Amino acid sequence: MPFVNISLTKNNITKQQKAEIVYGFTHILQEVLGKSPDRTMIVINEINPENWGSSGILVSDRESETLK
Repeated sequence: MPFVNISLTKNNITKQQKAEIVYGFTHILQEVLGKSPDRTMIVINEINPENWGSSGILVSDRESETLK
């Protein structure tokens, strides 16, 4: 049973976009690995940008700099 855990920052991701992500990953696993969609689990974690860091900088700070 494939289990895919996707972590994204909370940036106005719509329900439709989440549905497309779930659909896409499910079907990639079916096509590439022959896995049954009925047994494929996808979890989307939305993380607050101030709780995620990259390259020593909080994502929220990086986003603030980009907007300037």
